[in-house]
Amino acid sequence: MIANANTQRHVDVLIIGGGIGGLQAALDLADQGYQVLVVERRPSIGGRMILLSKVFPTLDCASCITTPKMAAAAHHENIELLTYTEVNSMTPGPDGHMVVLTRKPTYVNTDKCIGCRMCEYACATEYPDPLEEGLGSARAISVAFTNAIPQKALLNPDYCLACGLCLRACPTDAIEFDQQPRKETIRADAVLIASGFELNALTLKPQYSAAQSRNVISPLTLERLLAPHGPYGRVLRPSDGKIPGSIAFVQCAGSRDQTIGVPYCSRVCCMYAIKQAMLLSGALPTADITIYYMDIRAFGKGHEQFYQNAKAMGINFIRGKVSRIDPVDHDDLLVHVELTEEPENFLRKQRHDLVVLAQGMIPQWNPSEISPVRLGPDGFVVTPDPASPCATNVPGIFVAGVAAGPKDIADSIAEAGAAAMEAGAYLYRHHVADMHKRPQTVALDVAGNRAG
Repeated sequence: MIANANTQRHVDVLIIGGGIGGLQAALDLADQGYQVLVVERRPSIGGRMILLSKVFPTLDCASCITTPKMAAAAHHENIELLTYTEVNSMTPGPDGHMVVLTRKPTYVNTDKCIGCRMCEYACATEYPDPLEEGLGSARAISVAFTNAIPQKALLNPDYCLACGLCLRACPTDAIEFDQQPRKETIRADAVLIASGFELNALTLKPQYSAAQSRNVISPLTLERLLAPHGPYGRVLRPSDGKIPGSIAFVQCAGSRDQTIGVPYCSRVCCMYAIKQAMLLSGALPTADITIYYMDIRAFGKGHEQFYQNAKAMGINFIRGKVSRIDPVDHDDLLVHVELTEEPENFLRKQRHDLVVLAQGMIPQWNPSEISPVRLGPDGFVVTPDPASPCATNVPGIFVAGVAAGPKDIADSIAEAGAAAMEAGAYLYRHHVADMHKRPQTVALDVAGNRAG
């Protein structure tokens, strides 16, 4: 049941998505003096980037880049954050865009919650943590992660036993088991979509046996294994906790394939595989690491040198197409690869402990279901005007980051800045037009005479 209270208010810009792109755009617009509302469907801002270990090609700490942006947005006087909130509809109108939101219940009064985590420590129920790709566990009531913003607890009703331990442990009486979803309507002069990406299903290609073996993993799972704050604290394969001695990366496992509906290149897969291989080489110096690829696409600044550095480190690059992966004894995996640069003996079988599939990037959210925003055949938001590369087909709605197409972090941040600039210019024109429509007033001095 959704609570009947439906509040309505006005903001200059509503940004959908609290990842690195959305936060960059929010900060750029807020610094110009605009009132910005950031809507994020997860319990914390930070998006995918906050869950990564390092970024390519510099190998800088991902959290060290993202956390200051998160904190800056949270403390900016012109930015409001709405986390754990879904967008239900966007309707353009003469007075702006009417956006209907649903604020999902956290079962914790956020005004009272002080983030002490006493409820989390008291809770006796655990479930697979989605932020750890199911490798770690989370309590039924907990703060999302250590550097989450906001630092507020959230209760998962699917796993809560209603035992009352958290209720008794909370020092501020913030637990509210009777919370309901709340509707809220926002009138925004401009909307900026920065909703990010998902990876297509790990089981999309059944010949890769991801459904049969826990040791066929996604790159996001490997990111958590590599992260210093990951679930195990080191790299272990999920099935039995063994330290892997042989690791394979299968490129284009979810992209450039008409048969699975993802014909485009996801652009970042080659580089994140090389980055992860280099990090694995440091974490597991004796491990044999192989990247099976069709083409290496190292098109960005410093990317080619990054690729050459990986080869110099001893990482094996084998050009070929993996046809299938078979689970074998002791949880190992037998990779069948068709080599494209060896005319003889072009079929090879290689045994590995762990296999990482480079899945394709797909849009996380479809705005066309709730608004007139148009999508391309690939599912990403269309930007029809080359002179305004972040503007959609709807005036006043802009797009940035992977919502407009696959791209890396640096390009997402740059495009977020461009989208903020375009949205700021649109708001300036919009406000100037409103001023011209208003009746002109004449300034008078204290004696009642016309000033000036």
